[in-house]
Amino acid sequence: MAVAVSLHLLAVLFWVGGMGFAYFCLRPSAGHLEPPARITLWHGVFGRFLPWVGLAILVILATGVYMWKGLGIDGPHVQAMMGLGIVMMLIYGHLYFAPYRRFRRAVAAADWPTAGRQLGQIRWIVLVNLGLGIVVVVIGAGGRYWP
Repeated sequence: MAVAVSLHLLAVLFWVGGMGFAYFCLRPSAGHLEPPARITLWHGVFGRFLPWVGLAILVILATGVYMWKGLGIDGPHVQAMMGLGIVMMLIYGHLYFAPYRRFRRAVAAADWPTAGRQLGQIRWIVLVNLGLGIVVVVIGAGGRYWP
């Protein structure tokens, strides 16, 4: 159980923490760069971060199912956490296979206006997922203590 919980938490912290860092620290710091440099920076960041998020999602799913099914951990807070987590995973899938794919194509073609529009769309998707992630962490950490 300790290994499953630890891996689950580390994967969640990586994903949610990475979104928080990207949104609240990296994004404002990169804002002064000219569009080609800013977009190239984000291209590199996403190229490294998003595959790791995919791996984190697999770890979250595997450990979550193990704890839920294998150990019988359940309750309304667990169901809420699972439901919102699955929504987050679907949002990630949309981000990866739609705006991020268009973003990569635009960067490869040096089409900075299109890449900038896709980056703006990605920013909103990350903000939504970050908000959901914070809610999931609060539910996961304190849900069993609620009445």
